[in-house]
Amino acid sequence: MSLSPAQCRAARALIAWSQDELSGASKVAKATIANFEAGKREPYQRTLDDLQEALESAGVEFLAENGGGPGVRLRKGGVRTARAP
Repeated sequence: MSLSPAQCRAARALIAWSQDELSGASKVAKATIANFEAGKREPYQRTLDDLQEALESAGVEFLAENGGGPGVRLRKGGVRTARAP
């Protein structure tokens, strides 16, 4: 499953992370995140993997499309705070 811009925005909202916080946790430039979420560019797969890994480490689960479309939810057990950049 490949991370979509909508899933990235939704995942950040679930854990109350800014683009700066996701940037620090994933080591991906804030401009790359902003352009991706705005649909202006598609990052390399490795970059998408880094974003997804950071969000998953913070407690987000990514849901595959199952008739209703892909989505996100919080993992049982809570949310971790952002790591320092």
